[in-house]
Formats: sequence, C-alpha cells, structure tokens
Amino acid sequence: MGPVKLKLNSVPALQPYALAALRIVAGYMFLLHGTSKVFHIPDTGHGGALDLHTLAGWSGVLELVGGALVLVGWFTRPAAFIVSGEMAFAYFIGHASHGNALLPLVNRGELAALYCFVFLFLAVAGPGAWSIDGRRR
Repeated sequence: MGPVKLKLNSVPALQPYALAALRIVAGYMFLLHGTSKVFHIPDTGHGGALDLHTLAGWSGVLELVGGALVLVGWFTRPAAFIVSGEMAFAYFIGHASHGNALLPLVNRGELAALYCFVFLFLAVAGPGAWSIDGRRR
C-alpha cells in the first residue's frame, strides 16, 4: 500500500470537518477554563468560591456555558460571538491595560487574543460538520 494521495480539488470538501475540529477543540479548551473557575475541575489553585459579583465569576460562567455550546455546536454563532467579546474584554482590561497593548507576548495576552479571533471566526463561519446546529436544519 503506497502513500495516500490527496487531490487538490478534494481539499475544499474537507473544510466543514476542519472547521468542526477547530470548533470542538477551541470549545473544549474554553470549557475547561470555565469548569476550573466554577467547579475547580481541574483545580488550578486559583481562587475559592465562585462570586458572581466579580469579573472572574462572570467570566467563569461565560466560559462554562459558551465553551459547552461551542463544543457541541448549539447556537454556535451567538455563543461564539459573545465569548469572542469576552476575550476582547479580557485582553484590553486584563492584559493591555498594563501597557504594551500591541505586544501580547509581553503582556501575556496572547491566549485571550487568539481565543477572541478564533471565536470571532466561528461566529462568522458557523459550526461546520458534527454540530447540533447542523442537525436542526
């Protein structure tokens, strides 16, 4: 059996599956941030009880719910748009406000900036394959 040959004209057919893989991985990783803040699973050693009167409390809920919705592809566009905004807010309030706004590597905001644009892309592109949104159509 020889090497697998991928024809260039078949690559566009893989787009919905690549989009779904991006959605699933990003949603899962974002969901883990939420479970860590809300349920302390996995326990990262940050914080005690969840306080909804704080930005960390609200971000934990957004990450938990938004991450789960994006992961399974349910209300993907609005959920991705909301958490994209959360990450933009996190970048500018939590990272860029300390100076070096245009240097995410220096202000440690590269993950927030990347999540912001991945979720913004998903809000525009939709869920791809393997989604509840796709099954509802």
